[in-house]
Amino acid sequence: MIRITSVTVGELAVNCYIVTDEATGKTAVIDPGKFTVGLDAAVKAAGYDNLEYILLTHGHFDHIAGVEQLQKKSGGKVKTAIGKLDAPLLSDARANLSVMFFGTPITCAPADILLEDGDEITLGESTFKVINTPGHTAGSVCFVCGSDIFSGDTLFRRSAGRTDFPTGSINALMRSLSRLAALPGSYAVHPGHDSETTLDEERKANPYLSADHGYNFI
Repeated sequence: MIRITSVTVGELAVNCYIVTDEATGKTAVIDPGKFTVGLDAAVKAAGYDNLEYILLTHGHFDHIAGVEQLQKKSGGKVKTAIGKLDAPLLSDARANLSVMFFGTPITCAPADILLEDGDEITLGESTFKVINTPGHTAGSVCFVCGSDIFSGDTLFRRSAGRTDFPTGSINALMRSLSRLAALPGSYAVHPGHDSETTLDEERKANPYLSADHGYNFI
């Protein structure tokens, strides 16, 4: 079982998740888009000594800007993981859009773990399964842990990630959304922005998961 704390961070209101394995107290932070007082307090509550991973759903600046400070606060022992194809964005301020949005470069150290489809990250007695979900970026991933999906900017409540940035692809995104929709059962969906939802709700009400979306999967 996991305990999830959500903190909204940064100018683009990113949902950052502090996920703790209840059996062991081991903790991961998903998408620290900015190091804020709220994020610091949430990680302190879980215990910086328990922080083992920083998991990134993709490499855009609004999801990575807090990585460096989290690493410093934890003494540099935390391992950062990102989809293999998005790894270059961590050190490229143009590719991660920070220069485009603010004119100020935001970068962080290279990831310790380059994720591929089907990889698993063990956190205490809990396991995150990696699902490649390209579309918003080429290296976007979702993390599935038990009955929870951390969907980054792939799937939102009643919407989906934009695809007009470099390496984005509407066709890839639609294939990724179809893959999520085909998962058996329902899940709590924890997106990178906006409200949380469930996979059942999105199958019913999200136009991007509907058979009538009008896109061709090519």
